[in-house]
Amino acid sequence: MAERYVPLFEGDYETGIRPDEVNWVPGRDPEDRTRQLCNAWKSDKVVAAQVLSGRTGRLAAQLAGYRGVRILQDNVLWKPPGTKAIGFHQDSSYADYLVPPEMVTCWISLHETQAEAGPIEFVRGSHTWPKSPPARAEFHAPEDWLAGPRAAAPERTELDTVPVVVKPGGGSFHHGLTWHGSAPNMSGTVARMALVSRLIPVETRFHEM
Repeated sequence: MAERYVPLFEGDYETGIRPDEVNWVPGRDPEDRTRQLCNAWKSDKVVAAQVLSGRTGRLAAQLAGYRGVRILQDNVLWKPPGTKAIGFHQDSSYADYLVPPEMVTCWISLHETQAEAGPIEFVRGSHTWPKSPPARAEFHAPEDWLAGPRAAAPERTELDTVPVVVKPGGGSFHHGLTWHGSAPNMSGTVARMALVSRLIPVETRFHEM
């Protein structure tokens, strides 16, 4: 899968279908931004094999207590050394067009992760906090990537962030209310790649409004 990332970001789409969002293009966007594609499963069969994996779906449904799941979207992420942070956020904040407005997310690393390489991090216990408005500003490369959870935290709560450090192919699942993001990649050597699948309850429908 890692071998497919460079061609994808160069616009080489195996199926001939462009991802729904191309958030980084060589020569157009700053080199210190996290590269991101949305719904690249439509563009590449190797990515699709993981994003549409029945095993991942079963695990997500079991963990979330859902009867079943469907795919909402994927994110192909590439974070070279020196890349700036991704602001912490709650996935469910962006799901007001869904009924119910919730999801569970699977994050898989294609490399062995290191805490200083900017892997995904969770704010411990934040899945029990209320849903906050979406943080649309300062999402890519914010100076203060913890501003969102700091403002949302219950009174006298100190933020306890936990990086996901795993072997290649390892990863994590998180609930849609969990505050998460990633610090800058300060490793100097690790070009971190990851694949995200956001899964929704099988009964989910679009909001009528």
